[in-house]
Amino acid sequence: MLPKPPPREGPLGFVYAPPFRVQGVSVAGEATSVQIPELDICLDMGACPRSVLASPNVAISHGHMDHVGALAYYCSQRKFQGMGPARILCDKRLEKPIQKMMQGYNDLEQQVTPYELLTLDDGQERQIKSNTVIRGFHTEHTSPSMGFTIIEKRSKLKPEFVGYPQEKLRELKTQGVEITHVLDVPLVAYLGDTAPGPHLVRDDVRKAQVIICECTFIEPDHKERARIGMHIHLDNIAEWLGVLECGALVLTHLSRRSNHAQARKLLSAVVRDTTPFDVMFLMDHRSNRTRYDRQLAEAGSPSMV
Repeated sequence: MLPKPPPREGPLGFVYAPPFRVQGVSVAGEATSVQIPELDICLDMGACPRSVLASPNVAISHGHMDHVGALAYYCSQRKFQGMGPARILCDKRLEKPIQKMMQGYNDLEQQVTPYELLTLDDGQERQIKSNTVIRGFHTEHTSPSMGFTIIEKRSKLKPEFVGYPQEKLRELKTQGVEITHVLDVPLVAYLGDTAPGPHLVRDDVRKAQVIICECTFIEPDHKERARIGMHIHLDNIAEWLGVLECGALVLTHLSRRSNHAQARKLLSAVVRDTTPFDVMFLMDHRSNRTRYDRQLAEAGSPSMV
């Protein structure tokens, strides 16, 4: 009898949460790498699908292998493909371990892989695009961990000057009067691996247009596992929904021992009819394909199937 061929690798998860694409892979304990192409960033690098190479920035939430294991390969491939040095953003506490890891690969290969490493303290921001920054904040996990919010800095006319004619505004500006203020608009929040905590109800997380959050455990009898591993359980998501003001909530990091059909059923039980935003698992390919086909139909475009 002929042996079976190796199993096919599954497709990347894909969700269109206007105006952003959320795509990549996230399976608990195996690999997490989530790309937002419109923001030139990938969140964690546990795997390196070819598509993520186009993003020059990668933010590392913590040092577990399923979130950082492909980081050196990503940097190397960007050099190999002539795409320029990768920029790594991480918690200040991870600076030296990442440098040691990258140096180890340099020693193995006997060549230098270029990269830029930028660290963040709790609450610190770094620019990633014009008028766009990434802000880091500490989360709670079994190793030093950090979540991120990507924020657009919008210049807005101060209320007291609304309605002024353009000539008057130009005059005031010439006189050195500050007529605008900067408004922070949270675009995407990413929690990485974390236990529930105060960071979940930060304004720049709750009000982000898209929130990407782990949901490792869904079964009712796995609450203790979630607590011990400092992960989020579906029951925590249910409690959290009422305070969110996002446009979409994308759940990642589901354990492979959980069936997506069952996950979909349990999720629908906690997402109330009054929830004004979409909630979905990144790796639920069937539901996400159906959702995207509906989006295409509403936009007057043909289905991709």
